[in-house]
Amino acid sequence: MNFEKICRDIKTLKIQGAENIAIAGLKAISLKRDKKSVRKLLELRETEPLLRNSVRFVLKDYGRNYGIAMDHLENVRKRIAEVGYRKFKGKKVFTHCHSSTVVEILKKAKNVRVYNTETRPLYQGRKTARELSKVGIKIEHYIDSGAKVALEKSDVILIGADGICNNYIVNKIGSGMIVDIANKLKKKVYVCGDSWKFCEKVEIEERDKNEIWKNAPKNVEIRNIVFEKIDNKLVDEIISELGIYDPGNFIMKVRRAYPEIFS
Repeated sequence: MNFEKICRDIKTLKIQGAENIAIAGLKAISLKRDKKSVRKLLELRETEPLLRNSVRFVLKDYGRNYGIAMDHLENVRKRIAEVGYRKFKGKKVFTHCHSSTVVEILKKAKNVRVYNTETRPLYQGRKTARELSKVGIKIEHYIDSGAKVALEKSDVILIGADGICNNYIVNKIGSGMIVDIANKLKKKVYVCGDSWKFCEKVEIEERDKNEIWKNAPKNVEIRNIVFEKIDNKLVDEIISELGIYDPGNFIMKVRRAYPEIFS
């Protein structure tokens, strides 16, 4: 696989999932590390702080840090699952979109029932349902506008994160609505993710309108906004490889754990 193909696969979503994108990105810079190539790689997707942090870490000392970063990215999901799975054993868990870390936690918890949403326009929720059903976990799968019905049946909410910032968390569009409803229903909200997703701010990506409606009528403006921000105050705890903390303590912990990335 060459540099250009990796970039193309990231841009066209052939490679999905923050950890998978970051791993592919590091493989790309193992092939080309000049400034122009690195800039091209980092501009492929606006909402990928894990990719940016991983590349930034590796380029500080390529010979030493490449192996450290790859080991982190390849093993972090299992480490997070080991930290967090007990929170969900025996629970009815709602989730949205697809997070490989959420899937890993729920597989580890085993004794769960899952309620999830299809997550238009690319239906990543179906990927979650397929992966969990293969290991015998029972799923109730809803259209996105049925989220409130599913949330009412659930005990807790567990979603992934594409970025974790000082005041907000970024995740797939729909997550903000879901968390708002969960808070009104007094359901606990957990977010899980690699601590390397911490960042000062995240640009919200907007993708091709044709993913939603090809050949839409004249005067119909299509907005394909991919992610949205969730106020940290609405999240009970963040589960990462560093432990389980409320958002404020998570941020303090990650800055202390990785000063070489978040200095």
